[in-house]
Amino acid sequence: MSDPSITEDTDALRAQRREFVRDHRTAVFGYPRQGHGPSMSIVYYVVGGDDDLRVSSMRDRSKTKSVRRDGKVTLCVLDEQWPMSYLQVYCDAEVDDDIDAAVDQMMAVSQIMAGEPMPDSARPDVEAMCRREHRVVLKLRPYATFQTPPRHVHKAADLKGLTHWTSTSLPW
Repeated sequence: MSDPSITEDTDALRAQRREFVRDHRTAVFGYPRQGHGPSMSIVYYVVGGDDDLRVSSMRDRSKTKSVRRDGKVTLCVLDEQWPMSYLQVYCDAEVDDDIDAAVDQMMAVSQIMAGEPMPDSARPDVEAMCRREHRVVLKLRPYATFQTPPRHVHKAADLKGLTHWTSTSLPW
């Protein structure tokens, strides 16, 4: 049996998915590895001006190599509040090697981590780190999402009639 709330993709539901992605900043970054199963790592991401998602990485990390090789990744965007909700976002990805883009990304990530704006005076230190670590930006263009409606149990009464229904892929 399908959950009627996810079988019909309305503009309102699409807007809710995009808002969920804009309102959160941590995700599990999934990508294919050569010779092994898929790999995952926790990342901070930033929503770019073109509604793309941006992740900082190092030039020689597996994430970056995979994006150069395959160009397909999945972000599992996490709601840090319990009970945990999430939204998987399927993306086409590319590597931006521009140092200024890497510095801008790390300034934004530093702001997220610190919970406050980074002063311009921090930029030279961030740039030095980006150069030292060979930082790049992974630019992700979402094309689909995978949604499972949350089913939380807070008390025994919540179990009455509980079902998980099926999930579905929906266009971004």
